[in-house]
Amino acid sequence: MIDYEKTLLDLVKPMVDDPDSVRIQTMESVNENEQIIYVYAKSEDIARLIGRQGNMASAIRQLMSVCSRLDSKHIAIKFESY
Repeated sequence: MIDYEKTLLDLVKPMVDDPDSVRIQTMESVNENEQIIYVYAKSEDIARLIGRQGNMASAIRQLMSVCSRLDSKHIAIKFESY
C-alpha cells in the first residue's frame, strides 16, 4: 500500500517557500474507496500550489491519481491556508 501523505509531501515541499510549514492530513470519506487529503500551508504557498487558474493543483491531483490507481482508490486533494 502506498503512503499517500508521504508521497504528496515529497511532491509539494520543493514547490513552496517555507517547506517546514506544510502539513498533510488524511481524512476518510464515506466511500471506502475514496480518501480526502488536505494540504495545509501559508497562504502564499497555497497560492503557489494552486497556480494560475488551478493548473498546478490540477497537475498535482493528476500525479496523485496515477499513484492511487494501484490501490483502486480515488484521491481528493484539498488545499487550505492558515
